[in-house]
Amino acid sequence: MILYLDIIFLENLCMNYIILFATGIITKNKIKKLRIFISSMIGSIYVVISIFSIFQMYTNVFFKILISVLLVHIAYSPKNIKELISKLMVFYLTSFAFGGCAYALLYIIKPQNIFMKNGLYIGTYPLKIALLGGLIGFSLIVNVFKMIKNKMNKKDIYCYIEIEFNNKKACMKSLVDTGNMLKDPISNMPVIVVEKEILNNMIPKEILENIENIICGNNEKFFEIIKNTEIANKFRLIPFSSLGNQHGLILGFKADNVHIEYNDEIKETKKVIVGIYSKKLSKGNTYNALIGLDTIIEEDNKDEYIKCIKS
Repeated sequence: MILYLDIIFLENLCMNYIILFATGIITKNKIKKLRIFISSMIGSIYVVISIFSIFQMYTNVFFKILISVLLVHIAYSPKNIKELISKLMVFYLTSFAFGGCAYALLYIIKPQNIFMKNGLYIGTYPLKIALLGGLIGFSLIVNVFKMIKNKMNKKDIYCYIEIEFNNKKACMKSLVDTGNMLKDPISNMPVIVVEKEILNNMIPKEILENIENIICGNNEKFFEIIKNTEIANKFRLIPFSSLGNQHGLILGFKADNVHIEYNDEIKETKKVIVGIYSKKLSKGNTYNALIGLDTIIEEDNKDEYIKCIKS
């Protein structure tokens, strides 16, 4: 068989470029076409060298892994070992997917003169078949990663909460809001924002119906309700800022206990403030509460009464 090294070089240059390009898209790296092109050229040169049996040292497994590391490093310059390993794994996964698609097309077409040389398939198959396989592999793997990511995101952005207060319980579905950094300024406890309708059986009706008046300090009935009760010292006004409301206040209370079910794990905490929200948080009641990610991975806070004394 006559081998045309220029064709082999060009074919592998194109395939390497597609694989490295896909790796960058999947890992969300900034694509630098020149770096990818240089990396692809080095990979193609290695393939051409590997064809000749006189360079046996370049065909062992260790050297192949070393070349892969070099290609990924040149294309994306990882900052540390962890990032390098992550990109290398995606690079191999992408390579296997592309190779599988290309060889599947070759198997269907059944070219007559294909054989293996030093671990490489060589033959007279059309260059367009290899490139077509690479493009199909590119489309498949990028879309599969998007599907997996979307599925994981939908699972990770919701959790289930059970709030205990004054010997009563309320259960709800909550959105895990990474932008929810709201905390009680006195105790520094994180605040879970909950729709007031969910708290109907937990909080006295007179309080829920007069939240705006309470925030403005115009409701004497509120003080009459909580006066001489165990819940008197658990209510507080929490300042917040949001788009269109830079100096807002929300009525909240210190929960007796909160159970959080997230990613098949259950967490229990007493160091949470529940903020009462008068409106709807989502269309169609998809969720009824907002919880910050720091509440789920909350580190142990100091005792709130110590902080009150310091204040």
